[in-house]
Amino acid sequence: MEIKNFDTKKTNTWCPGCFNFAILNSMKETLTNLVNQKKIKKENIVSVCGVSCAGKIFDYINVNGFLSLHGRVIASAIGINIGNPNLKIIGFSGDGETYSEGLNHLAQAARKNIDMTMIVHDNQAFALTTGQQTPTTEIGYRGKSNPSGTFDKPLNPISFALICGATFVARTTATNPKHMNKVFEEAIKHKGFAFVEVLQPCITFHNNMDYFRKNIYEIKLNDFDGAMKLALEWDYNLNGAKIPIGIFYKESRKTFVEQLPNKGPFYNIKRSTKINNLINEFK
Repeated sequence: MEIKNFDTKKTNTWCPGCFNFAILNSMKETLTNLVNQKKIKKENIVSVCGVSCAGKIFDYINVNGFLSLHGRVIASAIGINIGNPNLKIIGFSGDGETYSEGLNHLAQAARKNIDMTMIVHDNQAFALTTGQQTPTTEIGYRGKSNPSGTFDKPLNPISFALICGATFVARTTATNPKHMNKVFEEAIKHKGFAFVEVLQPCITFHNNMDYFRKNIYEIKLNDFDGAMKLALEWDYNLNGAKIPIGIFYKESRKTFVEQLPNKGPFYNIKRSTKINNLINEFK
């Protein structure tokens, strides 16, 4: 298993012991398996990352990549998908940027069924900027931006993705690499918008590892109603509720590009020979 094929020479700047290391290693192992099994081609993989601790993974996986603005991972990925539908796009983003200014992009990508995999590293905190609350932070959390304690009701990304029409919805945890590998592989192989939430304790600013260990349990694939019922079991507060992980829902539906007439306007516009040659180099 040549995992080293996905290594880079960049110095890693994550905090020692950060669970992003587990996500990185799991993703590299998953990609290695898929390439070795000839399920995907290494040269067709594109990572799209934003500005967050999660976004630093851009430097640590040796694949084609695009580093976007904060909260604009999905928007950038949509453009890449329309430009070249043959690419295997994997987005990496934190819960802060994805569920704040990036939330509308998530909704539109899900309902349009953009062909990409979206990996959200959810530690329920803006860890890169030292622990401010995010839309999934539990009620009562005390951080630098809210010393009196958070009182906002947390967003439930799993139910949100289901309602918006994502054709693949899953949750896994960085504390269980084998489970991550399984979920990552199924998500990347999926044709359409695959949404994967990775529960990731931040040992520096939001260490909920003990709660996860006591309350996480694995589920099996469900229909939509069953998936929604499971999604609502945990409201992202640390109140003793059990946390289901696994693939909640999966369906087959035409992607956005597949529904475009003649592959869309991008392929119909008249371009100069020079521009066509440049485009063909990236196909």
